[in-house]
Amino acid sequence: MAVATDNGRFEVEVAYARPDEQVIVTVMAEPGVTLEQAVARSGLLERFPEIDLERNAVGVFGKPVKRDALLRPRDRVEIYRPLIADPKEARRQRARR
Repeated sequence: MAVATDNGRFEVEVAYARPDEQVIVTVMAEPGVTLEQAVARSGLLERFPEIDLERNAVGVFGKPVKRDALLRPRDRVEIYRPLIADPKEARRQRARR
């Protein structure tokens, strides 16, 4: 993956995964681009209409960040699906069985 071009543009990846499919899209960005702008450029909002950036958490390399976070070269934006069950409660229920 290229770090930056002569005009200062750089690549970032935008990732989204469902149980049946994982997609990583590379988009070109420029200094000052936000996470939300990169997601919009990726085309994933059109491809997966269930993504709602008001509800879905987002992050960069597994660290939750706000949608207005500025991106750097080679960042990987991740769009997270809502949890179906609370992980702590699910562990408690398994332990009871």
